Amino acid sequence: MRIVVHGQQAFGKAVLERLLERGEDVVAVCCAPTKEGRPEDPLAIYAREKGLPVHQPASWKTPEALTLMQSFNADICMMAYVLLFVPQAVRDAPKFGTFQYHPSLCPWHRGPSSINWPIAMGKTRTGLTIFWPDDGLDEGPIMLQKTCDIGPDETIGDVYFNKLFPMGVDAMIEGLDLVKAGILIKHDQRLTDGSYESWYKKELVEIDWSKPATDVYNAIRAANPAPGAWSTIKGVKVDIFDSRKGTATGAPGTILAITDDALTVAAAGGSIVISKVRAAGEKAKVSGGAFAKSAGLAVGDTFAAPAAKA
Repeated sequence: MRIVVHGQQAFGKAVLERLLERGEDVVAVCCAPTKEGRPEDPLAIYAREKGLPVHQPASWKTPEALTLMQSFNADICMMAYVLLFVPQAVRDAPKFGTFQYHPSLCPWHRGPSSINWPIAMGKTRTGLTIFWPDDGLDEGPIMLQKTCDIGPDETIGDVYFNKLFPMGVDAMIEGLDLVKAGILIKHDQRLTDGSYESWYKKELVEIDWSKPATDVYNAIRAANPAPGAWSTIKGVKVDIFDSRKGTATGAPGTILAITDDALTVAAAGGSIVISKVRAAGEKAKVSGGAFAKSAGLAVGDTFAAPAAKA
């Protein structure tokens, strides 16, 4: 079966690695163009190392892009982490069409930050979907789904790299095997029961210490390691990473304790024990205690409340 791999970054590379390990006939690799000043995509680097043709059109909406996909004479296109929109004519060019990976249980949490949002919302389960994309936003008939737990202290990094990444590679291969067996499963999504959330952007994760400690902790987990939840104290903006919930209480935003390793900050009904931070302008993360010392912080100092939004 002639396969086109369309993807990017480490996930696309992992899918390609698995296909080549199996001796699959990969006829082309497609990924987003390399941006000026940015490193080349690991998928493109690996594909070239393996002697595979790599194509990086700036858009898939052109007649030239359709001609390119048709020229591969492919049986299937496997979309492994694709951010560029690919229109139906291009997706339908391979004999059996195109299937795609999305790291949520569609139709829930469609959108570009589909791993962050379930954690931020305090959900305890998530998963992945392999589906046949249409022209909607992460919409289309479902081929298969896999679920996993979200542990009470797991971050987005934990959930993605330890669960959704390896599960996703396996699921992409399972999808290919279904196609090769002639089993083109297509379950309709019930979009009225689902959700779509946009990017979990930096401005959305300024910490509001007046919220319940559990909500604050979930927001920090959902942004660790990126985009990084943050707050401001004494005019210094600081990103907050590794943390845990504490039992001490006090006025929201107030520093309740400082140790060599951490600082404890009050939220509504509890507190957050902060182990790793990075101050604005710094490259390295340091312990909460080290930051407190360098910034001249003391017990009783208070993190700023978020600015009122217009």
